[in-house]
Formats: sequence, C-alpha cells, structure tokens
Amino acid sequence: MAVRFHHLFCCAALATLSFSSSAQAATTITWWHAMEGVLGEKVNEIADEFNASQDEYVVKPVYKGSYSDNLTATIAAFRANQAPAITQVFEVGTATMMNAAGAIYPIHQLMEETDTPFDPDAFLPAVKSYYTSSDGQMLSMPFNSSTPVLYYNKDAFREAGIETPPATWKAVGEAAHKLVESGASECGLTTAWPSWTQLENFSAIDDLPFATHANGFDGTDARLVFDKQEATVAHIQDLAEWQKSHAFEYGGRADSGTKRFQSGRCAMLTTSSASRAGIQEAAEGKFTFGIAPLPYDAKAVNQPRNSIIGGASLWVMRGQSEAVYRGVARFLNFLSSPAIQADWASFTGYVPITTAAYQRLKSQGFYADNPGASVAIDQLTRGTPNDNGRGVRLGNMPQIRNIIAEQLEKAFNGDEPAAAALQEAARRGNQELAQFQQSVAR
Repeated sequence: MAVRFHHLFCCAALATLSFSSSAQAATTITWWHAMEGVLGEKVNEIADEFNASQDEYVVKPVYKGSYSDNLTATIAAFRANQAPAITQVFEVGTATMMNAAGAIYPIHQLMEETDTPFDPDAFLPAVKSYYTSSDGQMLSMPFNSSTPVLYYNKDAFREAGIETPPATWKAVGEAAHKLVESGASECGLTTAWPSWTQLENFSAIDDLPFATHANGFDGTDARLVFDKQEATVAHIQDLAEWQKSHAFEYGGRADSGTKRFQSGRCAMLTTSSASRAGIQEAAEGKFTFGIAPLPYDAKAVNQPRNSIIGGASLWVMRGQSEAVYRGVARFLNFLSSPAIQADWASFTGYVPITTAAYQRLKSQGFYADNPGASVAIDQLTRGTPNDNGRGVRLGNMPQIRNIIAEQLEKAFNGDEPAAAALQEAARRGNQELAQFQQSVAR
C-alpha cells in the first residue's frame, strides 16, 4: 500500500479542535486495534478496568482485523472525518503515521495540552527511541513491544551433547550441524519474520547500518545499504549453505517457520519474544525449551549491542473534541501504569514498556518463575541505542519486507548467491523509498 499523504490524510477536511467546551460524563473514546483472540479479550479487559475506575469516560475497543487492515481503515476513516480517537499501528507503519501531518495528535503535545503527567524517560530506551521524533519528542504511545530471541529445544540439545545455547552465529552453525548429524533433530535452525530477525536485528545487534540516515530516523531520503555490509551478506550466504544439509530450513514468510520448531522438527528458532506463550502451549508434553539472546557475529562486533523492537504503538487521531482528548490522555496514562503494563506483559509475552513495570514483575518473582522471560528485556537494554540500533523507520516498509523475503527465498533456494539477492532486494526496496519520499513531499 503505497501511501500518498496529501491525497489520503491531508486531503481530508480537518475537524477543528475546540478547547472551550467542558467535558461531559461518559464521553466515548473509540480505540481501534488489531489484537485478535485472547489478546483481544485482554484489550477488552483493560478497557473495562479503566471504565470501572471512573465515570467520566468510556473506552470502546474495536477489533479491525490485521495491522494492515487497521491502518487502511484508519486512513479511510480520517478521510471521511470519522477517525477513531486512538488507533493501533504496527512498527513498520510508524513512518507513515509520522509523515501524516495534520492527521495525528503527538502524544507529548496531547499530554502537555491536557495537563496530564507524562515522563518519556519512564519508558525503556529502546522502546522510547523508536517512537520519538528527531527532536526528542514522543509521537505515539508504546503498547505491545517485542524483540526477536532464540528458542531452543533442550531435549534435542541434550541428546546431541550440546550443553549451552549458542551465543554467536558461528556457534549456531556448529550446533545446527551437530543436531542434524547426531539425529537429535531433523533440522537445526529455522526462523520466522526473516527480514526482521535475519537482517534488521542482525544489523542492529552487530552495529551495522540497514539504511542510511540512521535507518530512516533522520529523513525520508534514506536508502537501503544492508547489501553493502560484508557481515550481512556473509550471514545470509551461511544460511543458504546450511539449508543444503538441513542445518537451516527456511520455513516461509511471517510466522510460518514457528511451526517447524513447535512440532519438534527444528531444534532452534529465531522469532518474537511474544511467541513464548504460544510455543509453551505447543511444546507442552512434547519437549522442554529454553530462550536465549539472538546470536551475534563475533567478526563484526566484540560485544553484541541492543536488538530492536517490533509490535505496535497507539496513535491519537485529530478531529476529536476537547472532552475526548482529555479522556484519551487519562486512559493512556492508565495504560502505561506499572500495574497495567506488568499484567499485560506477564499475560501476553510482550516486554514491559516501562522500567517501573519491569521492576514490578521482577519483585513479584515473575522472571524467577518463568526462566527466559527476561531475555528480551535484557537484550533490548544492552547499552544506549545508537543510529544502527534505534530501529528501522522507513516508508513503505511492509512492501520492502515482502521484497526482501522474495529475494531471501532466491538465496535460500540456491537460485542466486546471497550478494546478488541482497543487491536486488536493496535496489527494489530503494525504489519504494524513492516513491515514499516523493509522496510526502507533495
């Protein structure tokens, strides 16, 4: 979906904000989201708890389908002057929302203008930095944040004589081959979300640029450069070579690879930390598993840097009344409170977005009772994020990820060398970036 802001967002007549009217009791706040199943039920529970805590506002969550579906619906609704007060947008849609001038009400501005207490420094640095503008202002409210980790089958490791999970990619290759050759597993390693885990986070952890201009944080004229990083190219080529012996098996796009780990076929998996609950349920009675940090390339860095986040944040849309905005500010304050965030994180597997929520879970014994649950937050908080580690904030990123997946498949299938596949991915991806740059400049 190539977004044309002046045609989609900015062409709509903006409803005028008036801060002269007084708040009325039971003001309705509409919250569009993409959380389905038990996650959607938990969202409803959070809204119900807020609604029961006071009588001025009623938050009404509305499930709008996938992340992409919700973003599309939000754009259409804004054009028709019917946008929700709050909408959930996945991290790869951040550039789209940031450049929708006149459509969004930045969080820092909302909190200031409604006199609502708000401390951006309360959020984890890796979470805060992703949703912050170049001048240091938070634009949206982090909600469900995750990061990729390494899951491993403890039973298969024990059978293969591997005592500890691998910390480097070289050690991953050695372990993967040993697992297959010993018969402990049919496949050594698989992955979900291939661009996110094998390129975007590989780059961040190994302090390599994914794109210019701080991976897009410093301007819409950013261009992809992952294909020019020797370590990145070598990593993808290694995976392609491992595929020949089943030391690695490509499981498909999105979360498809997870099934190969859940079934016991592959003994290692790189995927979201938020997959922990689902993996735990699938593995029950079949095998025990552990969670370790995403590996790093010891040839690229001496020590791994922080990983980057996935998930989504909540954006406030323009065109609402003063009463609605006061309620939105109050609700977002409630949503980011230590108690709510700790409960959300422990239930879902997403990381707590604030330091206070993390400390609350720690004091409650959650991490002691759930080994591996702290890996994600420990990984996200390794030092202060630099230009290579704040995240990837590029326009048309969903399309770029599809292009990357297509080219990775050519490398993994042996149709093209990794270098050629990545060069083509960057070339096609840069066309998307140029198109996005032109659209926001109109």
